[in-house]
Amino acid sequence: MERTAIRPLPMGNLSVMQAFLFSVLTGALGIYALNHINPQGSFFGLMSKPGAFGLLAMGLYVLAYTPLKRVSPFAITVGAVPGAIPFLLGFVAATDDFGIAAGTLFAIQFFWQYPHFIAIAWVQDTEYKKAGFKMMIGGEKGKYSAIIAVITSVFMTFISIAPFLWEIPLLSLSVYGAIIVFLLGFWFTFKAVKLHQGCDDVTAKTLMLSSFAYLPLMQIIYVLDKYLIQ
Repeated sequence: MERTAIRPLPMGNLSVMQAFLFSVLTGALGIYALNHINPQGSFFGLMSKPGAFGLLAMGLYVLAYTPLKRVSPFAITVGAVPGAIPFLLGFVAATDDFGIAAGTLFAIQFFWQYPHFIAIAWVQDTEYKKAGFKMMIGGEKGKYSAIIAVITSVFMTFISIAPFLWEIPLLSLSVYGAIIVFLLGFWFTFKAVKLHQGCDDVTAKTLMLSSFAYLPLMQIIYVLDKYLIQ
C-alpha cells in the first residue's frame, strides 16, 4: 500500500525475521511490565489484570484481527476489541477495579472505532482492495457503511455521559464535563451524518480527521473535569 510503502519492512531495511524477533521481544517486555502492575489483583493467580488484558489485546490483534482483514469486514468488529482494551487497561491498572466503570470506558472506545475505521477504509478503499484487504462494511462505499458510522457514534456519545447520568462508582463526571463531552460527541456524530448525506471521499476524510481529534479531547475532558471541576 502507498501509505505503508516507506516503512522499514517494505523498504527492505529490515528482514521479516528481524521484524518478527523485534516484535516478540517488545511484546514480551510489555507483557512482563504490565504483569508487575498490581500483581496481587491477579486472574486465577496466573497474571495481573493489566498483564492479562495486554496479552489478550496482543493475541486478538495479531492472531484474529490481522488475518481477518483479508477475509471479511467483520475484522473491524474483532479489531475494535483490542483497540478498546488500552482505555480499560489503564483504568484497571490505576484502580485494580474491573467493573462497570472499566466497561464504560471500553464501550466508548469500542463504538468510536466503527466511524473511525469506516472513514479510514473509505478514504483508503482503492489501496486496501489492491492489497487484498476487505475492510469496507457492505463491500463498497455507500449508505450502509455510513449509517453504521452514524449509529455507533450515537451509542458512543450517550455512553460517554453515562458516568454523569448514573453516577458510576470510580468514574464521575460533573454536569459541566457532561455537557462538554456531549457536545463533542454531537459534533463527531454530525460528521458521520454528513458522510451519510454526501457519501464522498471529502466527508469521509473529514470524519477520519475528526475521529483523531475526538478521542484524546474526550479523555482530556474526563481528566480535567475530575481534577479541576469536581
